[in-house]
This record gives sequence, C-alpha cells and structure tokens, in this order.
Amino acid sequence: MTDVVLPGRVGVADRITPKRSIAGVPLWLALPAAASLLVTAGYPTVVGIGLAFTSSSLARPLRAFAGFDNFVAAAESVAFGGSLLRSVLFAVLATAVSVVAGVLAALALESRGGRLGLFGTLVLLPMVTPPVSVGVAWKLLLAPVGGALTGLWHVLGVDGFNPLGSGAGAFTTLVLIHAWQWTPLVTLLVYAALLGVPTELREAAALDGADRLRTLTEVVGPFVAPSVIAAVLELVIAFKVFDLIVVVTAGGPGVSTTVAGFEVFRTAFRGSFEVGTAAAETLLLGLVVGAVLAVVGLVTRRFRDVEQ
Repeated sequence: MTDVVLPGRVGVADRITPKRSIAGVPLWLALPAAASLLVTAGYPTVVGIGLAFTSSSLARPLRAFAGFDNFVAAAESVAFGGSLLRSVLFAVLATAVSVVAGVLAALALESRGGRLGLFGTLVLLPMVTPPVSVGVAWKLLLAPVGGALTGLWHVLGVDGFNPLGSGAGAFTTLVLIHAWQWTPLVTLLVYAALLGVPTELREAAALDGADRLRTLTEVVGPFVAPSVIAAVLELVIAFKVFDLIVVVTAGGPGVSTTVAGFEVFRTAFRGSFEVGTAAAETLLLGLVVGAVLAVVGLVTRRFRDVEQ
C-alpha cells in the first residue's frame, strides 16, 4: 500500500527544511565565540610565529627578521633536545598509568551500582585541586626531614628516604603525582561509558555461560574502548605539565625533570631572555606533540579495524 499525498496539503516536515532552518539562524550569534577565539587563540598564535622568525628579546621583541636562525638555535640546543625526550617519556608514562588506574577505578565505581558516594568523591577530588596546591602538598609529604611520610619510611626501614633526591627518583615521582591528579579524568570517561552498557547484553552473556572476565572483555570492552581512547586528552595535558615541575623540583636534580615546557620558560625568562628562540622551541614542541598524537591516532585506527 502506497502513501497518498493530497494536492495542496504540505506537511510540517516539508515546510521546515534543514537549509531553511540553518539559514534562519542569525550569524551574529556566533560573533562572541569568534571574537573570543581571535583574542585567546588567534592573536597569541600570530605573535608567537612572528617572534619565532625575528630577533626578539624580552625587552626588544620583533627587532628584525631572522629567518630560521631561532629554529636552528633551538635544534642545536642540547638542553632543549633533552627536554623534548623527557617530555615524550613523561607524557607516555603518565598517560599509561592514568589509563590503567582510571579503568580500575571506574570498574570499582560501577560495581557499586552507579552510586558515587564518598568513594567517588575522593576519587575525583585530585582533578579539581590546582596543580600548584598538589605540588606543594606532595613536596611536604615527601620531605626527607619533617615530612608527613617520614614515619612511614621509618617503619619500612628506610630512614632518610628521599625520592626527590635522585634524577630517576624525582622523574618517577613526578610521573606518579601527575597520574594521581589526572586519573579521575579517565575514570569519569570510562565510568560514563560503563553506565551506558545495556543491561540486556550483560544478561545475555550470563545466560550464554560467560564468566565475569569474558563479559568484561567481550561485552563491556567494546563500549569502554572509545572512552579509553578519549584519554588522549590526558596525553596532551601531560605534555603541558609546568606548575608541578616548578613547585616540586624546579627542573632538578640537575636537568633530570626539565621538560620542554619548563625549558622554554627558562629560555624566555631566565638568562639571556631569548624570546625568539623560546617561541621557536614552542613551535617545535607543538610539532612533536602533533607527531605523537598522529602515532596514537594510527594505533587507535588499527585497533578499531581489528575489533571490527
């Protein structure tokens, strides 16, 4: 049986077309957002590129065109090259720890039946704490003399233990502190995905004889995987770490915790105040971050293809 359309009778769907509804939205409504983007993103980007290609100091910016001299200086800098490697290592390790801990925390929350309660509040608390406050708190906790954890080291038989006293120890400690602060981000993403898993799928898996582990990997896993992939946000945040470094270690001992962001700060605001070189270092850091994200995107795409 076919539908009969009477002449002269036009339905609501026929009168309201997508083109007319979109065209009916005034463009001036987008002006505040566009102006905000120009001020907060467009202007700093243009100025940063200008500084990178000119001889610029803190007192005399944009003095003369320098071509790629600033980029050459940044590429030849041993300090900046080492800081880039440490930034990549820091971001990858911190993200890996955050993802594992975040998934486990989300599963623990989900096992409570969807109720966050006090446990959920405590899990999410680090994410809303300012990084400076986090750094100060952990520095006081880890102080070898008079620190809040001094008694714990004594009980464990390691009096005078100072995890911030060596390069490897300080770097590892900062990775764990950063992961502790941003694990709640992954927890929220995964927890929201877990709440979206249809109950019927779990029940069907149970009727088919699937145990809890198999249900988790084969039924719940496909729903959770996209949210774990979204943890690439934590990767970007880890590349931007700065406050924590300044407060806890100031880049030391030596240069063991000097990441790229902190090295750019030192180039621009300490010593010779080479703002042009610092701008070039910032652009190079952006390229490195883009390359790492491209690799993550490629791995993610292949992972999805395998699942399908």
